[in-house]
Amino acid sequence: MAVLKMAKNSNILENNMVQTQASAAGTLSAIIFIIPGMLMIGYWQGFEFWQTLLVSACGGCLGVLFTIPLRRAMVVHSDLAYPEGVAAAEILKVGSHEKSAKESKGGSGIKEIGAGGVLAGVIAFCTNALQVLGSELSLWIPVGRGMTQLPLGYSTALVGAGYLIGIAAGLSMLVGILIAWAGFVPYYTITGALPDGMTMQKFAGTVYQERVRLIGAGAMGVAAVWTLIMLAKPVVDGVKESLAAMHAPDSDKGKHRMDIDMSVQSIAMVFSVTVMGLLGIFYAFVSPEGLPVSENLTFTLVGVGVAILMGFFVAAACAYMAGLVGTSSSPISGIGILAIIVASLVMYALCSSFGIFSMPGGEKFATATAIFTTSIIMAIACISNDNMQDLKTGYLVGATPWRQQVALLLGCVVGALVIAPVLNLLYEAYGFPGALPRPDMDPSQALAAPQAALMTTIAQGIFSSTLAWEYIYMGLGLGVILVVVDQLLKRTTRNLCLPPLAVGMGIYLPPSVQTPLVVGAVLGYLLRKHMKEKHGEEEAKAGFRRGTLFASGLIVGESIVGVVLAGVIVASVTNGGSEAPLAIVGKDFAGTAEYLGLAVFAASLAIFSKIVLGSKKG
Repeated sequence: MAVLKMAKNSNILENNMVQTQASAAGTLSAIIFIIPGMLMIGYWQGFEFWQTLLVSACGGCLGVLFTIPLRRAMVVHSDLAYPEGVAAAEILKVGSHEKSAKESKGGSGIKEIGAGGVLAGVIAFCTNALQVLGSELSLWIPVGRGMTQLPLGYSTALVGAGYLIGIAAGLSMLVGILIAWAGFVPYYTITGALPDGMTMQKFAGTVYQERVRLIGAGAMGVAAVWTLIMLAKPVVDGVKESLAAMHAPDSDKGKHRMDIDMSVQSIAMVFSVTVMGLLGIFYAFVSPEGLPVSENLTFTLVGVGVAILMGFFVAAACAYMAGLVGTSSSPISGIGILAIIVASLVMYALCSSFGIFSMPGGEKFATATAIFTTSIIMAIACISNDNMQDLKTGYLVGATPWRQQVALLLGCVVGALVIAPVLNLLYEAYGFPGALPRPDMDPSQALAAPQAALMTTIAQGIFSSTLAWEYIYMGLGLGVILVVVDQLLKRTTRNLCLPPLAVGMGIYLPPSVQTPLVVGAVLGYLLRKHMKEKHGEEEAKAGFRRGTLFASGLIVGESIVGVVLAGVIVASVTNGGSEAPLAIVGKDFAGTAEYLGLAVFAASLAIFSKIVLGSKKG
């Protein structure tokens, strides 16, 4: 927007096309939810460029195509919130030359975005580069013979995301954290035997990784299935409406440009090209194993078929959930868990029939094939989850749908070109659990990649017949209970609800990641309530807009600093330098850094509150 603003005749629609392409390209990076599993199992030694490229590009394009028929029902004719889409529209208005009377009264918003970006960037630099600020505070608490922890993450970007997702999702995540760390972890550490030579803190962490997260996975699986059942009617209605419009004679004639989607012919052509690309790259993926051609073709057809069929299934769910609770808290993780289980079971049956498990490395090949299949599904899910936000943004600023859809396709292709290099950059800088590029690296500094680690663990457990199904079954039962509780709350109360997917996320995601989300959600709720009670509905809306812009700046500022620092670290390590080339303190400063980080985090919340409250006092 800054570049286009220098052009004489730039407008908001040009800015929207830029953000649409950038959004699609950026969203593809969510393939990190699964594809690092290839490194974790030792099948890849780095991210393969062409395979990562085509999986990302073709899967992303399918995600765009699968949600085109849903636009009218879910964007035009529904009251779904699409929080990030609305936020993006506000930012586009800020960057446009065109200022409405409302914007002139409330200010352009550049100050809020800039303040958020600078604040988050400075904090991230002091935390990750200088290391004078801690990134989290974990207090380990003895519980009888067992132990649990009270964590708090300091990420300002996640606070901004929490502000956007709202109080229902935030409190649901808090419930999940409490179920995991005030329930299951203390119980299993009290009733379990402490292994020799292991500290109680380490034992609690192991219990969480190997047992509690599987319970969370089962709960999310049930919640995801329930969500898809609830979505059946609006999805079917949306498809019927869009197909009827597409097949009407001369359907585009006389229509307003804001009501024209890509033609059926164009959709069919892009679909054919993407499917051919997936078939080619899947065959290239399995062929080095030296299997007969017939078996390679079978693996290819089955893998791509499962990916496409399940991809269409999850695209509708992700599109609807993005509108309901926002992209930040949509069920991508739950969808990934379902996808890896389905893909693993299908590949298990296929490998068993071909005798693959009797071959050297057969189990690793089966696991890798399931991960590769799931990577395609995840690319579809992530893009379908995000592009409905873009279409909502376009609808609010007056864009033409078919042009946006073409821009989304281009964004997928362009973004896919840089996915593998960026993932390799992060891998060389930090590594992943069980996959460190250099033997002298500190495993504790590796990127957690919790979703990839969980899905890889599930796949390995299925193929080795060692998966602790009892914990998944327990999670399935818990998921049923959560669904029932959520339905009871909706029927017996006016505003209370407990989204089961969000609770499941609270159980299995690292608590240090979720606590700032909860803080942001609660902060946003309290500030909006205060503004509404003290200053009225209009001022509350103005405060919410300021908070939305500031939260967006927080997310952008921290993200940019993180990527830049990854490049600095790789350059340093490549030249024989330190993995913390900009650090000005040693490891003995870690305790002090934790409390300094807490103080700065509290100050950032105060600044956030002041921005939302604006000039109003009280």
